[in-house]
Amino acid sequence: MELDELTPREIAALVRSKQLSAREAAESALRAIADRDGGIGCDQLIAIESSPTADAFMRIWNADGGAVEQCGNAVRCVGWLLMEASGRDSARLDTPAGLVTVERAGPKADKVDMGKPGLDWRDIPLEEAMDTRGIELQVGPIDAPLLHTPGAVSMGNPHVIFFVKDAETAPVREVGSMIEYHRLFPQRTNVEFCEVKARDRIRVRVWERGVGVTRACGTGACAALVAASRRNLCDRTATVEMDGGDLLIEWRREDDHVLMTGPIEVEFTGKLPERLS
Repeated sequence: MELDELTPREIAALVRSKQLSAREAAESALRAIADRDGGIGCDQLIAIESSPTADAFMRIWNADGGAVEQCGNAVRCVGWLLMEASGRDSARLDTPAGLVTVERAGPKADKVDMGKPGLDWRDIPLEEAMDTRGIELQVGPIDAPLLHTPGAVSMGNPHVIFFVKDAETAPVREVGSMIEYHRLFPQRTNVEFCEVKARDRIRVRVWERGVGVTRACGTGACAALVAASRRNLCDRTATVEMDGGDLLIEWRREDDHVLMTGPIEVEFTGKLPERLS
């Protein structure tokens, strides 16, 4: 089954554990499924497994075949599937990054409590101690850098957020890979390019670790809101505009949990072809 968390094809195939994760998933096989020319085509592949502590456990691979800790929009998609199957209005999901809760927010929308963001340099993690409000990193000449002093946030996975004047012209493709593999990020990183349009609206484009340019990233939207709010560039609740659509992100003051609300759309259902299964 493929779902759209916004409007693009971002979360790709959701398959039961017997079909995929009961065997050792080879990176080459995962890449073949994710391939947009010869496979199904996706940014993330999600396997839904049983869990002793939640309604399900969600295993996540990026398009390059690498396992990752968290994917916010995949949580929303899987949570919605579980709620549809059970008839309930909430679901608990276990992920490699920990437990999360999903609630209905409309007929084809839901809200995820992503928990507290990681703001210590060890949480990201960074190679060395830095203030994550603005880390020591720049792109371009020392005396006139193109990008500099990004924020760093963990939403269960690493994010670095550059603030730009115009997200549409930000060099996402040109510098995304270089930043993803920078020595400061021992586990590599997702890279956000964030334009603050108003106190309650920000525009974000994303270079996703293990994927490249992506049209939507739930944890990236959360990280961008947190990073902007820490610098007092926006309020603690804002609409985050992405290429694939909008998400409403709230960094709740009373407990510092980040809440993400957005739409769900089923794009198609089916089975993996034998050559890919």
